[in-house]
Amino acid sequence: MLEKYIINLNKEDKFKYIQIYNNIRRLIEENKIKDNEKLPSIRKLSKLLDVNTITIINAYKKLQTSGYAMQKVGSGTYAKRKDSVRNLRKEYSMALKRISKENMKKYIDFIGETACGDMFPVKSFKNILNEVLDRDGQEALVYQEALGYEGLRKHIDDVFWKSKIGKDNILIVSGAQQGIDIISKALVNINDNVMVENPTYSGALSVFKSRRANIFEIPMEKDGVDIKALEKIVKKNNIKCFYTMSYFQNPTGISYSLKKKKELLNLANIYDFYIIEDDYLSELIYDKDIEYVTFKSLDRNDKVIYIKSFSKVFLPGIRIGYVISPGELKETIKNYKINTDISTSSLMQRALDLYLSKGLWVEYINYLNSIYLPRYKYAKECIKNFLKDTVEFNDPGGGLHFYLKIKNNNIDSMKLFHLCKDNKILITPGVLFYKNQVEGLNYFRIGFSETDEKDIFRGITAISDILNMK
Repeated sequence: MLEKYIINLNKEDKFKYIQIYNNIRRLIEENKIKDNEKLPSIRKLSKLLDVNTITIINAYKKLQTSGYAMQKVGSGTYAKRKDSVRNLRKEYSMALKRISKENMKKYIDFIGETACGDMFPVKSFKNILNEVLDRDGQEALVYQEALGYEGLRKHIDDVFWKSKIGKDNILIVSGAQQGIDIISKALVNINDNVMVENPTYSGALSVFKSRRANIFEIPMEKDGVDIKALEKIVKKNNIKCFYTMSYFQNPTGISYSLKKKKELLNLANIYDFYIIEDDYLSELIYDKDIEYVTFKSLDRNDKVIYIKSFSKVFLPGIRIGYVISPGELKETIKNYKINTDISTSSLMQRALDLYLSKGLWVEYINYLNSIYLPRYKYAKECIKNFLKDTVEFNDPGGGLHFYLKIKNNNIDSMKLFHLCKDNKILITPGVLFYKNQVEGLNYFRIGFSETDEKDIFRGITAISDILNMK
């Protein structure tokens, strides 16, 4: 009944939306507005309270960002009691932990983020390891120089950067996550302002939260971040950095257009902030219209901090990656790396170096593309054929996953996760990728790196049955 929403507003207060927010929040906390109860439409409430619709929109937005309401597309805004806003990430994590390693084999695994271990050429890499040990002996097992093994840094420069970066500007790290962590320690202090894509990689969110930074989320569009929204933020705030995944962003699968890369680089120069570029899965480009051009390769003002991991496609169990820093941050980032773990595995650095120098890397990536391209096409067709009435999605054109938006207002991604799990299917709910977890309740991610075509068909048709339940 609308009577419960009658609020005595102080007409002199220009922030009426805060008054409305506080009163509706109180009604929710006192259980006078029930959990999951539909709130009045914007038009109805604005008429009842004699305020303009923008005031109600702002009040509802604040309720959503504070975790007291959620919006269901095409249906309206619904109340959510604070104590019912669970720690959804923890709930997801605990649910997975309850599955034993042995039982995991019985599930269709759509949560994988790395190339399947079955793809990795164990025999050839074993030969590489033996060759390194025969060649270098105990030297292969001792700590390297602070930047990492010189041979590997030189081959990274030669193979991936056409000798334009210089080996002394490359820092070997233990995977992309460590790269984000040490960059954050070098750059971000308490209450510093950072920007991230919305949604974004949960590991980056965790790092910036641990630094107690103020996190500004910028919505994603089909070709990258919303530039206008980002510019509004940088005009009003002193921003330290913007974290971005330039190719097949996790979770959306979006890749940046060349136009947006140039616009972002221009803004970084004007407003003096760094772009942290996490080059994620760019080895797996299936759409020939997607051109590989990194932010770093376009950077003329030393504003890009580049991170690349080999773990996602090459060595999932052995953490190796590298960072290319702007000149003024190079020593600081190197020192934080040393303070974190002294040195990344010497043996693995030398093995990867030899792997690159023998040209085996290119062979392996070509092999991965030959396996994953048909799997990607098949997964896309299954989504189109079986989920067309229940989800929306953008075609990523590469990578190892799809990000889906649920159309059904009667189910959210956590409920879907649990129902899928009961049917021996594992998906990733969207709540993991948002600072405010409830924003992700309409989304889920499915990866195809750990599944063959048979399991892709079985899994997607089962998800279709679940989403179509009345």
